[in-house]
Amino acid sequence: MFDQLVVSSVHTTKTNKSWTVLTSAIVQGVIVGVMILIPLIYTEALPKGMLNTFLVAPAPPPPPPPPAAPVKAIVRPRIITPQRMVAPTVIPKTVQVIKDEAPDVSAGVEGGFGVPGGTGSVLGGIIGAAPPPPKVVAPTRIKVGGQVAASKILRQTQPIYPQIAKTAHVSGTVVLHAIIAKDGTIQELTYVSGPALLMKAAMDAVKDWRYTPTMLNGDPVEVDTTVQVVFTLGG
Repeated sequence: MFDQLVVSSVHTTKTNKSWTVLTSAIVQGVIVGVMILIPLIYTEALPKGMLNTFLVAPAPPPPPPPPAAPVKAIVRPRIITPQRMVAPTVIPKTVQVIKDEAPDVSAGVEGGFGVPGGTGSVLGGIIGAAPPPPKVVAPTRIKVGGQVAASKILRQTQPIYPQIAKTAHVSGTVVLHAIIAKDGTIQELTYVSGPALLMKAAMDAVKDWRYTPTMLNGDPVEVDTTVQVVFTLGG
């Protein structure tokens, strides 16, 4: 018994086995590994202040102050004090008198205010230089009544009564608006009123009419007038 407790005993006894040493080393290695992995896995255990310091970016620097507004210089108007008239203190020895002489009007343009071609007076010169009155331009088209235009007709082609109008017993007066050219021919022709079945026959006939040229101040002019074409059924 005492031989096992005293180390310095003559009889040496082997107290440690190889498998126990290996098991102890493995257990210690596992414990150390677990202690190293726990802080890496559970980051919630770390202080939040330290995590925020490493994860949050620093605030940007403040912007520079805006430039100062330009100062406008106020220009004050310059006030000029009018000069006062001061009476002379010494009487001059000589005083010059200036006389104004009126110009000679009767001498014409060279010696006065006359107008070339005038009568020697201002009124006569103004009247003599008056421009001539403007020339009155004669109109190129005049408007006359239907009776006046009918009295100047030279050739009057009679219209052909449409068969459909005869069958329908349609009769009446077709009124047309016509522009007679300077040579007496029909230049423009438009329908105004009357039976629609008789309109084409009336326009075809009037287009072939001829008139005497209308003169105004010795010059031929166009005539704006109306033409009536009467259609009647025989008894």
